[in-house]
Amino acid sequence: MYNTLKILHLLFVISWFAGLFYLPRIFVNHAMAAEEATRARLGLMEAKLYKFVTPIGLLAIACGLGLWIAFPEIYIGGWLHAKTALVAGLAVYHVYCGRVLRDFAAGRNRRSHVWYRVFNEIPVLVLLAVLVLVVAKPF
Repeated sequence: MYNTLKILHLLFVISWFAGLFYLPRIFVNHAMAAEEATRARLGLMEAKLYKFVTPIGLLAIACGLGLWIAFPEIYIGGWLHAKTALVAGLAVYHVYCGRVLRDFAAGRNRRSHVWYRVFNEIPVLVLLAVLVLVVAKPF
């Protein structure tokens, strides 16, 4: 049971991060696009990807909570609280991506492609921090 749940958790986390790495990259291209047909195609890509990765993110969180609830003796320490806070921040980031997507769809984007390039790095930094916490368990 433990290994199955952990494998599922890792599978969903990897898939969620793939979406969170790629979606803001599409925002970069969308912010740079000059032609309406290109903007429409990128908007469709954004919407489909967001719709696809949202349940994957929820499954990643659910499996993580399942591990914590089913095996509390393994998951103790301050590192887990820090990881949980980072995952909550990542969920907020995900929801904010949905807002950005809606702004693009409504023609209300006010951000530059440079801003989205920086925005795109947030999940990379969160992933690095989570990996350090999970592997090193520094506290």
